[in-house]
Amino acid sequence: MTYDRLVCANCAAPVAQGRCPVCRANRERLQQESPFAGLNPMALVALLVVLVAALALVAQHTA
Repeated sequence: MTYDRLVCANCAAPVAQGRCPVCRANRERLQQESPFAGLNPMALVALLVVLVAALALVAQHTA
């Protein structure tokens, strides 16, 4: 999940804005969780499709 859609329970503002200390702490934590946290879901799907296609080409070439 990306943090741009989360709402802070402390200040009721989007976490991405970082209005309060709780927002800023959660934003930092979410950014450090995964290197893919900043990518949107369609970019991850596209990356997965490219990876599967590359594996299929390698498998076909070695057979």
